[in-house]
Amino acid sequence: QVQLVESGGGLVQAGGSLRLSCGASGLTFSWYNMGWFRQAPGKEREFVAAISWSGGRTYYSDSVKGRFTISRDNAKNTVYLQMASLKPEDSADYYCAGLTDWGTFTPKYWGQGTQVTVSS
Repeated sequence: QVQLVESGGGLVQAGGSLRLSCGASGLTFSWYNMGWFRQAPGKEREFVAAISWSGGRTYYSDSVKGRFTISRDNAKNTVYLQMASLKPEDSADYYCAGLTDWGTFTPKYWGQGTQVTVSS
């Protein structure tokens, strides 16, 4: 059974930083491209960032490019999202996902989410 467990969310002031983590089990983590998505209240879930299975490629949405950094540690079966220069509009539930491929970034597996609130 695949499990993705996010952690690291919380309340932070605008301009601050947070690092989200996502631990994976039940899958061969190093085979999977991984991604982060987010969903704000009343909005659709949106893509945030992706990292290839080796960590050699990354891709970001325009809204977070230059502020967020995705990384992974295959030895620890963990993917991270370092978020900096946070804005109130970054407030959302953040979800880790195992992706089916690179390019479409279609999720195959989801975590349960972790909440991020950025106060102004």
